[in-house]
Amino acid sequence: MRIQANLTIKTLTGALFLGAGFLFLQSCNTSAEKPNDDRAPYIIPDSLLKTLQFDSVKQGELINAITLTGQVDFNQDKQVNIFSLVSGNIQDIKVQLGDYVTAGQGLAIVKSSEMAGYTNNLIQAQTNLVAAKKQLDATNALYKAGLASILDVTNAQANYDQAVAQLEMVKRILRINGNDTSGNYVIKAPIGGFVVQKFATNSQAIRPDNSNPLFTISDLKDVWVWANVYEGNVDKIHLGDNVDVTTLSHPGRVFKGKVDKIMHVLDPNSRVMKVRVVILNEDYALRPQMFASVTATSTTHQQAIYIPQSALIFDHSQYYVLVYHGAGKANITPVQKLSSLGDKIYLTDGVKVGDTVIKSSALQIYDQLNN
Repeated sequence: MRIQANLTIKTLTGALFLGAGFLFLQSCNTSAEKPNDDRAPYIIPDSLLKTLQFDSVKQGELINAITLTGQVDFNQDKQVNIFSLVSGNIQDIKVQLGDYVTAGQGLAIVKSSEMAGYTNNLIQAQTNLVAAKKQLDATNALYKAGLASILDVTNAQANYDQAVAQLEMVKRILRINGNDTSGNYVIKAPIGGFVVQKFATNSQAIRPDNSNPLFTISDLKDVWVWANVYEGNVDKIHLGDNVDVTTLSHPGRVFKGKVDKIMHVLDPNSRVMKVRVVILNEDYALRPQMFASVTATSTTHQQAIYIPQSALIFDHSQYYVLVYHGAGKANITPVQKLSSLGDKIYLTDGVKVGDTVIKSSALQIYDQLNN
């Protein structure tokens, strides 16, 4: 019995040693597999810190912005289609497409039988007036001598007055048609501007009922820009909204204007509403048919916080900023973007007014903080 008890004790003791050894080995393996989470936070090195740019979170009036596509067009209020008032043949065209002309400048000459007829009418009216004046003088002389009645004088005076009226009418018609007595009709520019359309050619036969203009002149010192507004953005555009217009032809240059007219109907094909913007164009930089990018802004008279665009980071469908706390320490802070305008990014939450954010090399530091 004593021998069996000793064997049992030895067996239990061996089992205990084996269990302790197994637990020790498991503890060693677990310690080896467990990562070290007690890493030191990333500190921005002084060499990088000296080159960084910082800004603070500010609060200001919320300005809504929407960017639209558009196209430059003539100012149709300062555009003139020029027709010939008489029939004939065009001779001696003096301007070409794109030329600048001044008001009253001759554009072309029309050889016209109508103008010759107006000249003939002028000569006849002048002759009739001379005859009527002589008849009136003779009748007055006879009346004073008692050889003519007052009725004769009245008739002579009426004939003279009619001759005067006839001559005045012929002169007015001639003035309307250029006041040329050589049989030529001179087509003149009624306003100063550029020849933007030209349909006239030398020796072309024309009629006054021709529906096509010979020339079109437009003053390009201000132009229209037609912007396309899709259905989803109709409620974001208002009369008087400030507008910034940019073009591919002048990168970096912004043309200022205002929403001048809203066409309250949608095009049935493109499903867009047209909005007109008037832009000053003193140096003729904007030219008709140019494509343009139109950014319209309006204020809601609400306050919102904002940061510079360079401080915003986008990663994994989320916006972030780096809030700087001093001594090279910064942390990644998620934020909610509300809207943007130029270099301003409006936010709804995530930071508060006065927080310092990093706005240069932000992505580089963001990667280091994540790693």
